[in-house]
Amino acid sequence: MGNKVTSFTETQLEAYQDCTFFTRKDILRVFERFKGLAPDLIPYNMTSNEGSKLKIPVDKVENMPELIENPFRRRICQVFSDDGSGDMAFDDFLDMFSVLSEAAPREIKSTYAFRIYDYDGDNYLGKTDLEKTLKGLTQDSLKKEEVTFIIDKILEETDLDEDGMMSFTEFEHAISRSPDFLTTFHIRI
Repeated sequence: MGNKVTSFTETQLEAYQDCTFFTRKDILRVFERFKGLAPDLIPYNMTSNEGSKLKIPVDKVENMPELIENPFRRRICQVFSDDGSGDMAFDDFLDMFSVLSEAAPREIKSTYAFRIYDYDGDNYLGKTDLEKTLKGLTQDSLKKEEVTFIIDKILEETDLDEDGMMSFTEFEHAISRSPDFLTTFHIRI
């Protein structure tokens, strides 16, 4: 019995390192977080395909300390889960932690932020998407008129082609003017 962790083969770890912003040590720490959410569901040693098949239910993932206070926790889980349900396999969980890590570049973070706010999945942030986002940010504390006013102001500032919705390019432009985007769109492992 040594301290050697054998959760993954060398090939698996190398593959994870190639597709994330993590070191081997980081990957193993993320796996420990994943396993800790549902130790009865996740084996100590992962076979080559279990990382994408064994899933932890969304209610366990969204209630972990890193997400519990986030008003978009359910939506984050849905965006990062491969089937959109929010239930997460280790591959999904690792992707989420990688994108939300401090090492991930702004371009990747903005892509996922856009997907999180694009509730209807039409590749635009329309008034309904913005309303849901605003309600999440304010814990639904605004009156209907206030929500409408704010959404109109957001679109007035960001909708450069004046089509009544925000494209990804327009979203990126708005995010580029937000200095605290990178510091707020992250999770620490």
